[in-house]
Amino acid sequence: MKSRSRYAWMVVACLWFVWLLNYLDRQAFYSVFPLLQSNLRLSDFQLGLLSTSFLWVYAIASPLAGYLADRFGRKNIIVMSLLIWSLMTWATGKARNFQELLWARGLMGVSEAAYLPAGLAMIADYHSESTRSRATGLHFSGGYLGIVLGGIAGGWIGEHYGWRRAFVVLGIIGIAYALFAAGVLHDSPTSPEQKANRTRVEKSGVIASLRELCSTRVFSTLTVVFGLMSMANWLIYTWMPIYLYERFHMSLLSAGFSATFYIQAGSIGGIVLGGILADRWGSRWARGRLLTQAAGLALVGPFLCIVGVAASPVLLFVALAVFGIGRGAYDSNCMPVLCQIARPGLRATGYGFFNFVGTVAGGAIAAAAGAMKSSLGLGGIMEVVGIFLLVGAFLLFRLQLPAVESVCSTPVSATSEN
Repeated sequence: MKSRSRYAWMVVACLWFVWLLNYLDRQAFYSVFPLLQSNLRLSDFQLGLLSTSFLWVYAIASPLAGYLADRFGRKNIIVMSLLIWSLMTWATGKARNFQELLWARGLMGVSEAAYLPAGLAMIADYHSESTRSRATGLHFSGGYLGIVLGGIAGGWIGEHYGWRRAFVVLGIIGIAYALFAAGVLHDSPTSPEQKANRTRVEKSGVIASLRELCSTRVFSTLTVVFGLMSMANWLIYTWMPIYLYERFHMSLLSAGFSATFYIQAGSIGGIVLGGILADRWGSRWARGRLLTQAAGLALVGPFLCIVGVAASPVLLFVALAVFGIGRGAYDSNCMPVLCQIARPGLRATGYGFFNFVGTVAGGAIAAAAGAMKSSLGLGGIMEVVGIFLLVGAFLLFRLQLPAVESVCSTPVSATSEN
């Protein structure tokens, strides 16, 4: 039992670094936007479209990717996803014009879409109700750190060696780690109930699986709120570095660091606090994890508005940190709440659909911000999205969940540490 518990946390550690690479590759790209714009002579709209091409391809691929992870196992999908997106990261550094860059980012979206549903489903397979929110939150911290490192490394390498060098190096690192992960990761042992769930997925097909999930108002509401949070995330990921660069006249390195560090530092605190509270409250009340998410959104909405109107860098950085705390509390409970309403054979499929809606919304706001940058301004767009997040918090506060995790089986490997 103890060895299974240790391996359950080893899985989180291995996937933590995969998720770090995932966001490091993404954020390094946004940190060199000014260099891309100058070198390839891109318009503001084309910059937004580069983000949108990644996100919308990611969106289209996500539901199918989640279904494949439910049907064929988590490990195979995770390793192939990491290997292919690392190759596409390398190809990004070799792009000679806007069209080639657009293709590279689009193909990268296909491969990265496959990871998160499979990775979170593997964590949920190995962790029970007593540790699931903490395990999920710890995994998400890898992405938060990846954003910071991507912002710093992208800006520094871009200023000293040019924007292409960063993507070549990151691509090689990802390929090497994919080979390592292939030897470390194993799909969790399959219980009779889990075998039955997998058989149901195989027989029903991807459309029927999505229809089963979307038939409940609870899942539909969770999906809408996930989309709203994704709009805020991708607005900041895509445009915050250049927002700081233009508004406060920071260097590329300073803008890349400031756009990522404060919000990710707050997010790490948020996942720790949110994970601990949700694991405690979730064992006592059916809505414990959901209310943790709702409280997180109630915090991020007003502070995103403050980010949009802040006249000084200090106030903006404080607002970003508080935004991060609320976001961490929300993120650490997305999969655990999904586990309360979806059977094990639909976990990856369900999260894949979350990603579909979230990245469509994120891609739309990234492109819209580029198109409206000269009229409404990036700050005004942040205020509008902040109001949307408050609406999302209200929807979660009103939502009712099952009294117990009746639709989900207990993982084969118990991970209680008490």
